[in-house]
Amino acid sequence: MGKIGGFKEYNRTDESNIVVEERVSNYSEFTVALTKDKIKEQGSRCMDCGIPFCHSACPLGNLIPDFNDMVHQEEWQSALEILQSTNNFPEFTGRLCPAPCEKSCVLGIISEPVAIENIEKNIIERGFSEGWIKPQPPEVRTGKTVAVIGSGPAGLAAAQQLNRAGHTVTVFERDNAIGGLLRYGIPNFKLEKGIIDRRVAVLKAEGITFKTSVNVGVNYNIEELNTFDSIVLCGGSTERRSLPTNGIESKGVVQAMTFLTQQTKSLYGEAIPNQIMATGKDVIVIGGGDTGSDCVGTSNRHGAKSVTNFEILPKPPVGRSETTPWPFWPLQLKTSSSHEEGCNRNWLINTKEFISNEKGELIGLKTVEVAWKMTQGHRPELVEKEGSEKIWPCDLALLALGFTGPEKTLSDQLGLEIDLRSNYKATNYQTNVPHIFTAGDMRRGQSLIVWAISEGREAAREVDKYLMGYTNLPTKGNGDLPNL
Repeated sequence: MGKIGGFKEYNRTDESNIVVEERVSNYSEFTVALTKDKIKEQGSRCMDCGIPFCHSACPLGNLIPDFNDMVHQEEWQSALEILQSTNNFPEFTGRLCPAPCEKSCVLGIISEPVAIENIEKNIIERGFSEGWIKPQPPEVRTGKTVAVIGSGPAGLAAAQQLNRAGHTVTVFERDNAIGGLLRYGIPNFKLEKGIIDRRVAVLKAEGITFKTSVNVGVNYNIEELNTFDSIVLCGGSTERRSLPTNGIESKGVVQAMTFLTQQTKSLYGEAIPNQIMATGKDVIVIGGGDTGSDCVGTSNRHGAKSVTNFEILPKPPVGRSETTPWPFWPLQLKTSSSHEEGCNRNWLINTKEFISNEKGELIGLKTVEVAWKMTQGHRPELVEKEGSEKIWPCDLALLALGFTGPEKTLSDQLGLEIDLRSNYKATNYQTNVPHIFTAGDMRRGQSLIVWAISEGREAAREVDKYLMGYTNLPTKGNGDLPNL
């Protein structure tokens, strides 16, 4: 375990951030890393619980007490091997995962939980800086070929695992660069794209082939997939949710992902005709999740006149709600770094109308305050508060309302079944067409990055078993561990 009694000796310490005035002037990551000694202290806080709930809460089954102990002992290479045995891309999860492991940390019952996510990030960054991350191509090829459609975290994880099993893997990406939502859905200030490029270079060196600007079923004949022995669909959940609200067609009502994608592409020199900018505008972001937060941060960097955020749900409590006790994921107020940069947050607000001028340009929003009526045995009912209508000035409304499911281009052309939630239906990741598998948001619906990686890994096991009749790929939480 970590240092005996270390959790009593050391307090939790997190990375600090560059001051707001400096960081909103650019799109770079802005965290200030802890020293190695401080990271060692944080690893020393781990109690090596008899039943590690952190391990259970992690969709990847990361062996958290094990790598924490190695960090405490300054055995960084061993920590890296343990971490990579269950997680293909700690550099992504260490920046983007909401850390369900920390919410279920036993220490969190009485104190601040262990800083697991930051430890994870430091382990992998140490691995890259020291040159410990090296390509691991398979020693033997099986002669089997696999097509992976989609290069987000699920697709990349499936590709790496299948390549390690010896299969020849080709990844198809419809956009012009690899990464899926990691590339175009996550702002640079949370994930600089060189982090993705660094990992893709490793995957290419391991023998994986990447084909960009290839939209299977659109500019790539679906019949050509028949040349592969198996197919893994990892296209994500990309059908964006809208609002059945008057004026939704007004110029200035924009889907959040369109706004974020344009911004990222513009940073890398891509020409964006009529790019949507928040500069000098009254911006209202509808939706209080991570995507909404990303829109807030991007709008502030554009130089918005004002940034307001609407959420239709009640304001969560500052501390853990009694309805979500440890070790469950807590209902709790989350204040992101983007919120701290400047945002007027509002809860229990419903948009009734998008108001436009004679040119069809958005000039305001009409809202009403609401409450949720709870009746046992019935679905919650949204009730409007009489006399609470309000007009808000608004030049740009960003809809950060999540996604309703995957696009049906592939399922229609491949004859795949859809489940009741409009996702691609699969049993053990296998669709109704035996050689076609699916993983990630396309199978389970919109979810976390750590679930996407887990799904990609688990789907790869099933594909390997289908192709070979057996598999040596590791199961969840049971990686190929080094001899320590």
